[in-house]
Amino acid sequence: MPGPLHGLRILDLTSVVLGPFATMTLGDLGADIVKIEAPEGDMLRGIGPGRNPGMGPMHLAYNRNKRSIVLDLKQPDGRDALLKLVEGADAVLHNMRPQAMAALRLTYDDLRAVKPDIVYCGAYGYGAKGPYASRPAFDDVIQSVSGLSHLMGLTGDGPRYAPTVLADKTSGLTLVYATLAGLIHKLRTGEGQFIEVPMFETMVAFTMSEHLWGRSFVPPLGGTGYDRVLAPERRPNRTSDGWVALMPYSTQNWDDFFRFAGREDLVGEPRFATIGSRTDHIRELYAIKAEVSQRHTTQEWLDYCAAHSIPAAQVNTLDDLFDDPHLKAVDFFRPVEHPSEGPILNLGIPVRFTASPGDVRRQAPRLGEHSQALLREAGLSEEEIAGLLARRVAIQG
Repeated sequence: MPGPLHGLRILDLTSVVLGPFATMTLGDLGADIVKIEAPEGDMLRGIGPGRNPGMGPMHLAYNRNKRSIVLDLKQPDGRDALLKLVEGADAVLHNMRPQAMAALRLTYDDLRAVKPDIVYCGAYGYGAKGPYASRPAFDDVIQSVSGLSHLMGLTGDGPRYAPTVLADKTSGLTLVYATLAGLIHKLRTGEGQFIEVPMFETMVAFTMSEHLWGRSFVPPLGGTGYDRVLAPERRPNRTSDGWVALMPYSTQNWDDFFRFAGREDLVGEPRFATIGSRTDHIRELYAIKAEVSQRHTTQEWLDYCAAHSIPAAQVNTLDDLFDDPHLKAVDFFRPVEHPSEGPILNLGIPVRFTASPGDVRRQAPRLGEHSQALLREAGLSEEEIAGLLARRVAIQG
């Protein structure tokens, strides 16, 4: 059964994480993703262990459901071949700075000259209208400039980065919904458009949605920063035999928590009686929680919280996830046979559709694995394809 995006073709001129994460997501939902790579390939291919060159774990994770064609876009014949591919595409995604696309003569105006209804999505560090527009950007840089690194440091020993490529993947998800919105507009009106997804603005919107706080008002009614999530005491709690994530939220949750913790004296305590008063006294509340959590084992907490609808969970390590009973039940880690890499693990598709489910139809491609096939689909003759390969404008993997 085809996925919800079956029948849409998207040209993927992205690299590293932001763009490939977005196009993988669109591919998982059924879109035909054509990954256009430079002769040296996406740099992500070379990161981490692998059985064959250019087929590292991050490439395998972010580039399934794609076909790879190698085109040297700096050569006129390579650009011409790309434009032939554009003629049969619904959308084009790239994460190069606008200046680089202009130098290649692959701007929105260049592409809509051959495909007037193309949806053209550019994702890069900073919006083109601002003074930072020409700056290069990667995940760490955007975490810093967006204020996220500072927030991370408020609960520790100075600014630091989240231990995942958070800015890239958040911006990647934004690129997904922006692309889908552009495609819906196209399907309704027949009109293409240019879409910009700047990482800086995306992450400021992501971070400041709760941290705008008192500065939501003009004049301000306080400073920035949501107190609860910035409290140093906001962390998993130590139990008598390990750790547990305890998250009483409603007043009833907290009253039940206090009773099990042996602090009936705090039931109805004015400081903790409403969500507003709990927020005002959050550091005191979390300090109490950290102290009393050690009175029971992890399993005792989990059992009690489950019986009283208090949000709680065990603290998994990354390796624990492979044995997590829920992830096993939904078949999240899926052993598959890769055509060239042998046995590998696929991550499951996290969303579920009853009528048009997503699927992993093909594993991450070798560099240029589909160059000849895609050039044929674009209408090039065998002689033209042979010429491109001979001049290494295109490379067949």
